[in-house]
Amino acid sequence: MIVDLHLHTTASDGRCSPRELVDRAAAAGVAVMGVTDHDTTAGCREAADACVRAGIEFVPGIEITAVLDLADVHVLGYFIRADAPGLQAFLTQQRASRIDRVRLMVARLDELGMPLDGDAIVQPATDAAGKALGRPAIADALVDAGHVATRSEAFERWLGRGRPAFVPRAGAPPAEVIAQIHGAAGIASLAHPGLVGHDEWIPGFVADGLDSIEVYHSKHDRAATARYLSLAERLEVAVSGGSDYHADGDHGAQLLGSITLPRDAFDRLRAAHARVTS
Repeated sequence: MIVDLHLHTTASDGRCSPRELVDRAAAAGVAVMGVTDHDTTAGCREAADACVRAGIEFVPGIEITAVLDLADVHVLGYFIRADAPGLQAFLTQQRASRIDRVRLMVARLDELGMPLDGDAIVQPATDAAGKALGRPAIADALVDAGHVATRSEAFERWLGRGRPAFVPRAGAPPAEVIAQIHGAAGIASLAHPGLVGHDEWIPGFVADGLDSIEVYHSKHDRAATARYLSLAERLEVAVSGGSDYHADGDHGAQLLGSITLPRDAFDRLRAAHARVTS
């Protein structure tokens, strides 16, 4: 049984519409899937409807970017009430901050001799309610303008942390993000801790209410998986997992459903949600 709880759609930086993502999940044999777009739940309703038709169990989710010591900390929310007013108000602020950051990075690129049409880049986020904008949109514009050949090159040369056009993110601290997820009747899981690179922060996140750690991820090797599984057991939290599929090739060569959360771990994750919401 394949359980993939980390998937992205065109509502944020994925290349598949929610319906297309579900079709691909069905073709891959996925039995349970979670849509976890960045700072938006706009893809959840369409994905949920498509999952009913495909016979896939759907877990409404999100991936919210928190900030700690200028570092991004991604927190996954599972089993959330996607339409919770408090959460939606918070996400609206998050997405507005994303647009501001994109405009600042476009201005830096202009100073570096690579002018782009900032209004055109942000237009999808202003035209479509709930669309979350990020650096991939700038990367695509750089490709279209001929400044780089691929999204990956755009990040490596210009947009990645420490590169000339990088602007640090402004965002809520992890404790606030965890509280927002709980306020929407969800449970919070630390996304891909191996990419965060600050294992010493995790006990503090648990003290702030973190319910789970994403142990199974396409960028975790066997040693990392074992390390985070042991840490989750020691901290007495649940575990989550998924491929982090974007369908773009620039997030690695992972395939939808290539990472599966073991069924017993999914059952414990669902039980953790029942305890939180009881």
